[in-house]
Amino acid sequence: MNYKFTLVLFIMLFLLAVFGGPAHSRNDYLNEYNSRCGDFETRIEAEDRETDYTSSNSDYEQDNYRLNFTYRKYLGVDCKTVKENLNLKQQLELMKMCGRVNNNPSLAQNPNFALLVGKCRGVSPTKVDNRPEDSKSYWDNLKDDYKKENPDINLMGDKFIKSKNSLKMPPKDFILPEPKPKQ
Repeated sequence: MNYKFTLVLFIMLFLLAVFGGPAHSRNDYLNEYNSRCGDFETRIEAEDRETDYTSSNSDYEQDNYRLNFTYRKYLGVDCKTVKENLNLKQQLELMKMCGRVNNNPSLAQNPNFALLVGKCRGVSPTKVDNRPEDSKSYWDNLKDDYKKENPDINLMGDKFIKSKNSLKMPPKDFILPEPKPKQ
């Protein structure tokens, strides 16, 4: 058995338990999708060199440090267009949601939503009701049309699936049998 590997594995698990936190999901809905134009990075690197000076008859280590500045420019769309697209995305989202915000007067009283209420002030929602008359979704309408064309097919999600081997609910006064005692 390789004890070094086991020790390294144990140390890694210990560090993960001590410093690792819960994994939180990333919210892609509000992500900026690389709206940054570039990154600026500063770092200090240490180089270890062992130098043998024959004149002093002693070995010592000399640490060399290097200070690096790095700028990365991302290729693709220019910064002005990226920021404009981000603003358009935010405005479209506000246009969709401000109707709900303006119709809920309790949000105006809550200080946690002050920014949202301020952004939605003056935005009047347009009433677009493109739902079908029977208030079903488009998927339900497609499914109903398919069932009309194929009446002998049982589809998953139907409220009542008619089949020969379907289970029936027992009556309310039905008494379940007792389990057999273990010996």
